[in-house]
Amino acid sequence: MTEKCGLVAVIGAPNAGKSTLVNALVGQKVAITSAKAQTTRARLMGIALKDDVQIILADTPGIFAPRRRLDRAMVAAAWEGAQEADAILLVVDAVKQRRHELEPLLETLKDRSERKLLVLNKVDASAKEPLLALAEDLTGKAAFDEVFFVSALSRDGVPELKQRLAELMPEGPWHYPEEQVSDASERLLACEITREQLYQQLHDELPYDTAVRPESYTQRKDGSVEVRQQIVVARDSQKAIVLGKRGAKIRAIGEAARKELAEILGQKVHLFLHVKVEENWAEARDIYEEIGLDWVK
Repeated sequence: MTEKCGLVAVIGAPNAGKSTLVNALVGQKVAITSAKAQTTRARLMGIALKDDVQIILADTPGIFAPRRRLDRAMVAAAWEGAQEADAILLVVDAVKQRRHELEPLLETLKDRSERKLLVLNKVDASAKEPLLALAEDLTGKAAFDEVFFVSALSRDGVPELKQRLAELMPEGPWHYPEEQVSDASERLLACEITREQLYQQLHDELPYDTAVRPESYTQRKDGSVEVRQQIVVARDSQKAIVLGKRGAKIRAIGEAARKELAEILGQKVHLFLHVKVEENWAEARDIYEEIGLDWVK
């Protein structure tokens, strides 16, 4: 059989379910998810296989109106993910829709030459008639080639979408080994998992002014891995939130992240976390490089 390989850019407004969809297409977790918008910061490649086809998925940050340098870097990463793609998936939350953020996206997409697929997500929580009206309305604004109705969380409709993406990929050699599911380094993946736990366990208590920096990632002789990370916050009050009473919260975050990382890596993990206050960390060029974003002015 002839090998096929292509790039699919996954874009959309914040919290539309892009990372959950990428995980569902790959068949395992490669991108972090959270109920908070803008969880994904750097462009992360998920690698899905369908028979003799390798589908490289660029999971992009949600595209929104950027204000800070970090915001601008995230949006730049999102549009970079769409460059020279063999297909673009616009993922839309069929329930919340976020029309104010969708409209600029549709305006930009309508003139792009790549094959465009509209993916209405979370359809299990929406009535059928409004879904059809939404699909017709959005297709009229950006001339989508095809429309898919899915629930990334329950995976309804995902196999059909994956099959169609495989059909659209061009002939060519695979870019990654068969067993590889992401281009993220294990160091970066470990940081992303810790950051996900920060958001899941602290909910609205913690703003997005946080980063997780890798300090060391060492394979031990006994087959386990030792991971040391620094959680960076902007204020002392945020440090207190992350630590929790007598350090209870950071221990819970570390334990949950350690278990998940061990499951993904298939080896025992020793995870060590500490918190640092750095008021202007979002202006530090080296942090951008560490979390996989380009420095933007």
